[in-house]
Amino acid sequence: MPPSNPPTVRRQRLGAELRKLRERAGMSAAAAAGLLGSNQTQISNIEAGRHGVSADRVRTLACNYSCTDEALIEALVGMTGERGRQWWEEYRGILPAGLLDLAELGHHALALRVSPAIHIPGLLQTPEHAREVFRQVVPALPPHEVEHRVSLRTKRQEVLHRDGPTPLTAVIHEAALRMKFGGPEITRMQLQHLLEMSERDHITIRVIPFDAGVLPGAGQAVFYAVGPAPQLDTVQLDQSHGPVFIDAEAQLQKYRALLDRLEEVSLKQEESRGFIHNIVRSLRKA
Repeated sequence: MPPSNPPTVRRQRLGAELRKLRERAGMSAAAAAGLLGSNQTQISNIEAGRHGVSADRVRTLACNYSCTDEALIEALVGMTGERGRQWWEEYRGILPAGLLDLAELGHHALALRVSPAIHIPGLLQTPEHAREVFRQVVPALPPHEVEHRVSLRTKRQEVLHRDGPTPLTAVIHEAALRMKFGGPEITRMQLQHLLEMSERDHITIRVIPFDAGVLPGAGQAVFYAVGPAPQLDTVQLDQSHGPVFIDAEAQLQKYRALLDRLEEVSLKQEESRGFIHNIVRSLRKA
């Protein structure tokens, strides 16, 4: 069977976790294939995400690798079940693959934690605000790609509106609230949208004011997706060449601690809401 093209980020992560289990067991790919009654190429293709793998085979591999973490095994099994074309695939070949991977990551996350430095979180941006952000990309994007990116960003936000919405905690610096992308009116509409979203039970928005005097992590933008088991969490960082995904345990611990620290220095939910409201009121007077 020819390999799937292209592998999804979810399938790649499943394969990578199976490889970690095999390596912890001190087993070669050839030995693993022998126990499975397969060949080394198939094991390599599964671990690279080029081939899918069934739930039963995941359980067999975990048993062969002497993995006794039932929560992790069931989480991995849960990553095998999705079939069919997902909505983000309509952008395949139109937008960079990393943006589609980010959409897939957010779609499957059990919870999200974001701290986008001096920007409003993409999951909370209005289309008008997002359009102005994309117009500032260097080098400049053609108008049709700006619109494709706005469309993708808007569809990514559906995780906050669907039945059983994904919990979101966003820490936003005051600088992001005061930057007038598109002018005062678009800014006012964006901040009003933040206030409305903050009223939802599954959304927490917290502000770090200038007066806090500190910004842990040097203002690095962080998107943290909580997986079905702690080992399956993922961090996404923005780079000039596109999103970077991190899943090494030491790095996950680092970014959990960073986000905890950012929340510690931020205003509480109600204080943050009042803070944003005051900025909105100042824009109305301007």
